[in-house]
Amino acid sequence: MADINRTTTITLPPEVSNEILQKTQDDSAVMALARQITIPGTGVTVPVITGDPSAAWVTETAAKPVSNPGVSTKQLTPYKLAVIETFSNEFVRDAAALYDALVARLPLALANKFDNTVIGGTTKPGDNFEDMSTCTSVALTATTAYTQLVTATSNIATAGGIVNGFAISPQCKAMLLSAVDGQNRPLFINSVADGAIPQILGAPTIQSKGMYKAKADSATAVVGIVGDWTQAVYGTVEGVQIAVSDQATLTTGSTTINLWQNNMVAVRAEIEIGFRADTSCFNLLTIA
Repeated sequence: MADINRTTTITLPPEVSNEILQKTQDDSAVMALARQITIPGTGVTVPVITGDPSAAWVTETAAKPVSNPGVSTKQLTPYKLAVIETFSNEFVRDAAALYDALVARLPLALANKFDNTVIGGTTKPGDNFEDMSTCTSVALTATTAYTQLVTATSNIATAGGIVNGFAISPQCKAMLLSAVDGQNRPLFINSVADGAIPQILGAPTIQSKGMYKAKADSATAVVGIVGDWTQAVYGTVEGVQIAVSDQATLTTGSTTINLWQNNMVAVRAEIEIGFRADTSCFNLLTIA
């Protein structure tokens, strides 16, 4: 194990970084639903299918039809997503406590920011990162949630996709829990004791804090996204990189923190990641 009391920068063992990457993927609704690939640091070109091949009936000895699907390409470029968190020397005296804190806190910060960027709540890091803010929106209320979710399913089918996953925020979950039928029975859960929404209209449902974009003026708030996740891909270069230092001087806003002077340790987590999708196969979920 790394000696976290040394005064030089320390890179934690690979198994810690791997566990944090796995936890980040679990905490991110987008990562849980989209396809993952490993990409080089310079990025990679990924194909995007824009049309399906079509079969036809033919008679014996007749020429078989040729049908080529429409395919375009997009550049999947990795961008760096990072966070630094500070701990007291007293806290990190026990290495196990530090590892537990890292696995519990840092992945969620990375996952939430990644998800929020995908729905347009955070400015995207570059032109080659897909932003879903221009997707078709469907507005949900407790009384119209079911019909509006069916509308979203229809929109995605019209675009050539199949709904196979919902990524929702806690705010969306709360609204869906209040949706009832004519006999005041919950529409989206099996029982009140259960309280979870594992599926919506037969598709898996993943919850993430990052799936919320606050209202701007009188506009509606984005509370989730639904779509065909076979048409979305994210790529990472090396997974999450973790480093620890007790010698750095950190600047946060107008405040400067000298770690050595304050008996503190800083932990930096960063990941190079990119995201691409066919945005026509997704709908944003909003509430007033």
